[in-house]
Amino acid sequence: QVRLVESGGGLVQAGDSLRLSCAAPGHPFSTLTMGWFRQAPGKEREFVAAIMWAGKPYYADAGEGRFTISRDNAKSTAYLQMNSLKPADTAVYYCAADTAYRATSYPGLRSSYDAWGQGTQVTVSS
Repeated sequence: QVRLVESGGGLVQAGDSLRLSCAAPGHPFSTLTMGWFRQAPGKEREFVAAIMWAGKPYYADAGEGRFTISRDNAKSTAYLQMNSLKPADTAVYYCAADTAYRATSYPGLRSSYDAWGQGTQVTVSS
């Protein structure tokens, strides 16, 4: 089982930036597809972005052009850089990992990922 440790959430104002980090210590990180999802109060958990084990990124429409997902295999860490944040981005953000190459075909599906972080709160005030 992959253990994921998230960090970087916080309270910011609209227009500000945040960078979330997700570390996966003790696992062959380069083999993992990493994803970010978010869940706002009263809503379903939704896909934000994913980065394939080979490095190709995918984005949901909500973050396209504002969010950038990246990975540093040497540090076993994935990142989500979020710019021009909006109050609608307020949510708990979850990091996810796919160990079985399911997300290669379906990067936006929750069921493609078999390991999840504890979540980190992002709050954007207007």
